[in-house]
Amino acid sequence: MRRQTRKMLLNLFTGMAVAATAAVVFLPAAQAAPATASANVNVRSGPGGSYGVVDVLQRGQRVEVDRCQGSWCYVVKPGPDGWVSSNYLGGVGGGSTGGSSSGSGPSINFGFSIGPDGPDVQIGTGRPAPRVTEVCFYDRTNYRGEEFCLEPGERARLPRYSDGVASIDNPDGYRVEVCAAPGDCRTYTTSASSLGRFGDYVESVRVR
Repeated sequence: MRRQTRKMLLNLFTGMAVAATAAVVFLPAAQAAPATASANVNVRSGPGGSYGVVDVLQRGQRVEVDRCQGSWCYVVKPGPDGWVSSNYLGGVGGGSTGGSSSGSGPSINFGFSIGPDGPDVQIGTGRPAPRVTEVCFYDRTNYRGEEFCLEPGERARLPRYSDGVASIDNPDGYRVEVCAAPGDCRTYTTSASSLGRFGDYVESVRVR
């Protein structure tokens, strides 16, 4: 009798667990939220710096954030829609000038176990993944013109006959190595509005 009762309880709680999981999975998506670009920033075809650039947001431009994944948000705007680093979107879950934290929302976790006191179901929320910031490089002074951005640990070689790097936006103080030739490198740990003539000869950059 006890075995049959335990089996019935197990079936009951398993059904509840499946139903709870379905409810979590099929929760309706949140409505789009407005945001403002805090700096000129690339709009990419996917959620990461390795995806192609489809457009550029201008500082102060307003967009609608459809959803976020990690430290990237998909924005809807006039022109091509795409993914933007949440560090450059003001108003997404709060933030400050020069970069803001992601409004990606809490993650959902689910657990089901059977202990000495019977089945136990746990459904809760976890903290969102920590944001990953970028360093952006511009071909004009004062953070203007064409740009590309790298995350910590990434390195890039500039195409031959490029305009080099004229300014660097490094709001979080990463160690940025800029090389004009092997053995001719400089290290920046802050933003730089102008690299002077050295920037005309830059061949590679690395963020550590």
